[in-house]
Order: sequence, then C-alpha cells, then structure tokens
Amino acid sequence: MSTKARPGQPAPRELLIDPARLQQEYYRLRPDPAEPGQRVSFGTSGHRGSASARTFNERHILAISQAICDWRQGQGITGPLFLGRDTHALSEPAYQTALEVFAGNGVPLVLQHGDRPVPTPVISHAILAYNRRGRAQADGVVVTPSHNPPEDGGFKYNPPHGGPAETAVTRAIEQLANQYLQAGLAGVRRIGVEQSVADKEVSRQGLCEEYSRDLDTVIDLEVIAAAGVRLGVDPLGGASLSVWQNVAELHRLNIEVVNTRLDPTFSFVPLDHDGRIRMDCSSPYVMSRLVEHREHFDVACGTDPDADRHGIVTRSAGLLPANRYLTAAAWYLFTNRPNWPAGLPLGKTVVTTALLDRLARQLGRQVFEVPVGFKWFAEELLAGRLGFAGEESAGASLLRRDGRVWTTDKDGMVMCLLAAELLARLGRDAGQLADELEQRFGKPSFQRIDLPVSAEQKARLTSLGQAGSEPELAAGEPVEEYLTTAPGNGQPIGGVKVKTASGWFAVRPSGTESACKIYAESFSGERHLQALLDDARKLLDAAVLERPGRD
Repeated sequence: MSTKARPGQPAPRELLIDPARLQQEYYRLRPDPAEPGQRVSFGTSGHRGSASARTFNERHILAISQAICDWRQGQGITGPLFLGRDTHALSEPAYQTALEVFAGNGVPLVLQHGDRPVPTPVISHAILAYNRRGRAQADGVVVTPSHNPPEDGGFKYNPPHGGPAETAVTRAIEQLANQYLQAGLAGVRRIGVEQSVADKEVSRQGLCEEYSRDLDTVIDLEVIAAAGVRLGVDPLGGASLSVWQNVAELHRLNIEVVNTRLDPTFSFVPLDHDGRIRMDCSSPYVMSRLVEHREHFDVACGTDPDADRHGIVTRSAGLLPANRYLTAAAWYLFTNRPNWPAGLPLGKTVVTTALLDRLARQLGRQVFEVPVGFKWFAEELLAGRLGFAGEESAGASLLRRDGRVWTTDKDGMVMCLLAAELLARLGRDAGQLADELEQRFGKPSFQRIDLPVSAEQKARLTSLGQAGSEPELAAGEPVEEYLTTAPGNGQPIGGVKVKTASGWFAVRPSGTESACKIYAESFSGERHLQALLDDARKLLDAAVLERPGRD
C-alpha cells in the first residue's frame, strides 16, 4: 500500500490505472496455456483477471465465447443471448470480442440500445422475461468483474434459469475454452465488429427500460412515492446509473443520484481497507462519503459496477453491515408479503449470519443453506421455492409481490428500493428494525479474515474435510456440527463450518483469489468471537499451512 494511500481517502495519482494502456495490453499480451495461472478459470462468479497479468486478454475471451457457443449448441439452446457489460476499462474490449464470436457463430444477440452498460440483474430479468413466453430458451453473458479493482476484467455466463451458471456448466465451458487456448484458437469463429453489429441476428432493445418499468411488481413503489421517501443513490461509477435515472422518472420517486461520473479509473471512489480502489458498496471506507451525507436523505444506498451488490445507509446506523440488513430485509419481507405462498423458505449461504436461522424458527420457515455462490439459489428462485435469498457479501434477491420469480441473480437495485419501502411502510428504517430484531433474538458479532495462501496451500483445504480432523471444542464449547457439505443441498462447501451453541466459524478457499477466507460469528461477544477466530486459524494451520521443517 502506498504511504500516501489511506482507507477512505481519495486515491493518489500513482494508483490510477491508464485505461488506454490496459486495453492495449488486452490485445497485445498473450497468455501461456502451459502456465496454470494464465489459463481460463471460473470461480464463484465467472472468469476474472487482469490484462497486464495475462489472465484477462483477448485470447481468453475468444476461447470462452467460442466455448459458450459450443456448450449452448450441445444443450439445444437456440434462443437469443442477452449480452451486457459494466464500466470497467476491460469490459468494453471484451464485450466487443464476445460480440464478434457470438455473431460469427450465428448466435442471435440482444443488446441494450444506445450501447449503454447493462447491469447483471437486468440481464437476469431479460432472460426470464423472454423464457416465460415459452419460446426457444434464451441465456446471457455479463462482462464484469463485479466490485473488483479498475484494472480487472470479468466474464460470466447465465444459462436459461437466469442466474449464475452452476459448477458443472462452468467446468465444461472452462475445459472447452482451455482446449481452444492450447490449440492456438483453431476453430474459433468470429467476424469483424462492424459486420457483427450490422448482422441481422443482432437486435437492440430497451433492456434497462423494461427492467425499470417492471420494478413495481417486486417493490411497492407507490408506498415509497406516497411517503415522499428521499433516496440518495451512488452507482459508484457503474452500470446502474441510467437505470436509477429511469426509475426516478418513470415512477416519480424522489431519487437523487449523488454521483453521475463514469470514469474507468474510478478515481472518485474512496480507497478501500487495503488502500486499493475497489468499488465495494458494502465497505465502510468506499461508502464513507455517502455516510457523511446521510442526513440529507431518508435512505441512501450504493451499488457496485454491475449492480448485483448493495450497500444501505440509514440515518440511525450509517452503513449497515450486510448481515444486519439481510436480517431486517428478511423479517420485513416475510411479514409484509401477504400474496406470497405460505411457508416459503429463506435462503442463505453457509457463511451468512445465523441470526437468519433464529428469525426463520420464529417465523415457522425452513432455511435453505447452501455453499458460497448465488448460483445455488437460481433454480429455487426460478421455481418460486424461496421467498428471499441472501449472502454475507451483500448480494440478495427476492420474489415479486405476487410470489413469481423476479431475478435469479443478485439484485442490488431492488435491495436498495426495498430499504425505502421498509421505511415508508414501517415508519422506521432498516437500522432501527435490525436493532429491534437483535434485542429479541440476540446480537451477533461477525468478522471475516482473508489470508494469502499459495496455490498448493489452497488445494490442501480439501484435507479439512477428512475424517479425524474434527475438533471436539471450539472457543471452549462442544462442537455441535462439523460441516463439509451444505445442509440445504448437500453440496461441498470447499472447506469446513464448525458450529457450537453460541457461535460458528468457517474456513474456505477463495473462488477467485489466492487466498483463504475465515469467517466467524458469535452471540457471546467480541472475546468469544476472537476465540473462534483463533481456533479457526489453528485448524487451518494444522491441516493446510506449512510450518518450518514441514515437508
């Protein structure tokens, strides 16, 4: 971290990317498929990397796009592919590359008219809207690294269920793409960008406008308007800017977009905890400017560049930690959606707050607990079998007010509007509701730690699930459950979760970085939380990390 770089402060000039140079490297640098780190690799949300590191270059996108064409042909997917992108510097060239390959393979494409960026939830909404008509099935791609730093690029595929592709799908696409890389891109079909844009198979539609018009089916916008809720919004330089402007005009809401800048350097975003520019709307450092001005609004919120994550700021509490807002949102929804089917479960990942479990028991609801990754919720949301699904990294979605599917991918914009609806209907904000729920069900302390690890050490995390490695105690309490698979769907969690009567911890590898993540939550205070974290580190060290003198 630069000595000039401080969390929450403006980025010094030396930290800003050179977008033109980065885009040149996207085309000029070639990844070596013999190097594992330079191959196509799908994490929890697609393939991510940087052009300068040879992990996100034109050849990657050519190979992935062709692999998607091959996969959808093998699955008999003949409907249109909805193509969107965010505002990262690498998103535009990767979008153009993908467009050439999809058009070269005769894939019917739907783009946003005006060539504007398109957020992730808008693509999910468009896929589902098309597929409800009973035609040939549609799917989609969003070119985005989500909230990652400005130098990063990302590419994710959403199959016909509209959500992030499941592991079996991404594994197949990844293998096909790497075969194309190894073959020097032999077999990749593409046409020039001018020809592809003029191709009769490419249509332009108002995807963002259709999403905006449909919002009143999922959020009670009339009650927000009637209450005159003043909503401040910071798109953080992302793709949601035009959507927020549409929503304010179409539904006559009192929305002020506090930042309308679109700049691929993201120089206006305050530095994150580690002194890097990161458009993470759940970070108190990134959201510090909005927090400072919270008295100007009844509710303020932020969305990341592809608008799949949310950050909620209230007058009473400032920026709400994701777990606190998810708790308030879940309670509000399950007590204020009379047209939802009775007994709908709620969904959460294994590292999301256990306060949701306590709420669910009081509400008489089941909890569908899955591994990290929103892809595990897609089919359940599509079928209307979950009313609400959320994850601790500030991603969530919910059903429409009548119980039908809305999106099967994370939707930060809807979660922001939900905070306004909650305030308008209850007369108190999400922070105040979270306080009430914690007084009733217990106040948890939560912390996540990211530890750098080598690729070899990361691979050893599988040893945590081996028989005989289970601890008997955690933070001095008997271990009640030692989980290597998620209770909701039986899928491996990629590490372990250890539960006691008053807390839990989990250890798992990052899906996109050379890091191990430790999570812990305690209902017995900070000292107990630190004891859980200490035991998590000991478990990790014993099973995974190398000690001096160790082979």
